[in-house]
Amino acid sequence: MENKIVKRLKEEFKQVPDLTIKKVKLNFLDTIYVIYIETICSSDKVNDYILKNLSNISIHKRAKIINLDSILPGPNTKKIANYDEIEFYLTNGFTIIIRNNECLAIETKGDINRSVPTPDTEPAVNGPKDAFVENYQINLGLVKRRIKSNKCKTEEFIVGRKTKTKVGVIYMSDICEDELINEVKRKIEAIDIDGILDSSQLGQLINNEDKNHFPTYILTERPDNVARSLLEGKIVILVDTSPLAIILPAFFADFINPGADHYNKSTNINFLKMLRFTCFFLSAFVPAIYIALVNYNQETIPTPLLVSFAIQRDGVPFPAIFEAIIMLFICEMLRESDIRFPNSYGSAISILGALVLGDAAVSAGIVSPIMIIVIALTFMASLIFTETEVVSALRYMRFIFIILASFYGILGILFGLIFFVIRINEVETFGKPYFYPLVPFDKTYFLQTVLKKPLKDDKKRSKMLTKKNLVKQGGK
Repeated sequence: MENKIVKRLKEEFKQVPDLTIKKVKLNFLDTIYVIYIETICSSDKVNDYILKNLSNISIHKRAKIINLDSILPGPNTKKIANYDEIEFYLTNGFTIIIRNNECLAIETKGDINRSVPTPDTEPAVNGPKDAFVENYQINLGLVKRRIKSNKCKTEEFIVGRKTKTKVGVIYMSDICEDELINEVKRKIEAIDIDGILDSSQLGQLINNEDKNHFPTYILTERPDNVARSLLEGKIVILVDTSPLAIILPAFFADFINPGADHYNKSTNINFLKMLRFTCFFLSAFVPAIYIALVNYNQETIPTPLLVSFAIQRDGVPFPAIFEAIIMLFICEMLRESDIRFPNSYGSAISILGALVLGDAAVSAGIVSPIMIIVIALTFMASLIFTETEVVSALRYMRFIFIILASFYGILGILFGLIFFVIRINEVETFGKPYFYPLVPFDKTYFLQTVLKKPLKDDKKRSKMLTKKNLVKQGGK
């Protein structure tokens, strides 16, 4: 007579053709069922760990064996006490062994992972060349490989009613604040959703996706960035099936200056840090400033330059704001097409589009040559930032400042800037000010992000991130 657990599994997995059930008879009265999902399990592991051992059991010598653990050694074996756990283990690459009412789950996951790649979205000349993949265990191993301490703790959660995605919260117990740890854990436990497919989805749920356009968590593919953040007192979240880790909390300055800066001398990298901040404001303000000067504040432009602008705009039928919006819209189309097209010819298509459309627009008298220069400068400045959310926030700011400049000139840009500063200072990331370390000013974190001091002088952690263990070099 067929086991009642097996019957129930057959009914529940009725239209799952890759469910495999093998029946192994030890003797006339003793039957063992071996159940696994063929597409996510390794047939070789099932054969080596389970089937070979069962077939080698002598009917006469082993007929009275009760403990399956002793005859089925595996790298990860779990005893199942609750029937509802069987589905979880089956769908996570385990093989279920059923003998009467005894259930065992033996890990036999298939190797369906890609090898550890080099960083794609965060390349660096210096520093490690490994990046996260879609396998949770491999990603955790890349972090543990760098931090060899029993203080590096990992707490795991299962998120998603349907996907049952494994989520790991990593922190340094002797550095990270308990309040931050508890808040992150509470927010993860409160998530009630059908499925989590990527770490970005989890980040949106944890941060409540408020009206702030700037990101309040970091998505990184670099394990070295994760290890560095852990040592500073931050929390890292790994999500199974996602090649990106979440770093919390994240501040405005963290997105302007990437982690690769730490592999260069401070005297050389500080110039690039200032260049990035300059490019941030150029990308947000250049079109608006041009529109304000041409339309409202012409007295601030030297007369020869003003005459040159007037000559170039001669014959253009649209106001400067429509010129800017037309060209910005075209550039956004080119940026999106460059992302969607295959890498083999995506860049060539966007360059061709920029040349043809720009030259044709000037020749047709739709836009002026100076507007092409302004928009080109704007987009060249924005290309420095690889974080998608930062680029999107810059786009939002750019259009807001253009509209303000078209109505009120430089005064409108100034009002917009004041509103931006007030708005961004209202934002918090896990109870900490988003504009930190500028407001409130903190010299320690300022010299780790906005500027970089020599490594030999980087001896303490920021008091904003932790109060447990401030010293990280020198012992004092």
